Amino acid sequence: MDIYPIRTEADYRAALSEVSRGFDAEPEPGTPEGDRFEILLTLIAAYEAARFPVDLPDPVEAIRFRMEQEGLTPRDLTPFIGGLNRVYEVLSGRRPLTLAMIRKLHDRLGIPAECLIRAPGAA
Repeated sequence: MDIYPIRTEADYRAALSEVSRGFDAEPEPGTPEGDRFEILLTLIAAYEAARFPVDLPDPVEAIRFRMEQEGLTPRDLTPFIGGLNRVYEVLSGRRPLTLAMIRKLHDRLGIPAECLIRAPGAA
């Protein structure tokens, strides 16, 4: 099994090309072909994580995204944030999230806490 680290864009494209064939007919796990497929996927994921890092979203963007996913209105956020006026202040960026709000949004809506603790607009 000749597998090498992905160091260049050409290596990356070659690995993507090889694994794309495996998606049409995924090799059986535990076989040499399956092991190669799994190793290549791991190498591709590591290369992409290093080369194309994805930054966490702004807390307000994360909340709005979850609202869109779940079909929630600002009124639906009152159990997590407080009164409707407070919800609008948070959604407009005029009021920061408190620790209690972060916990409730994370626990009840499944929004990653890492997103919620970021300062709004932080890069």
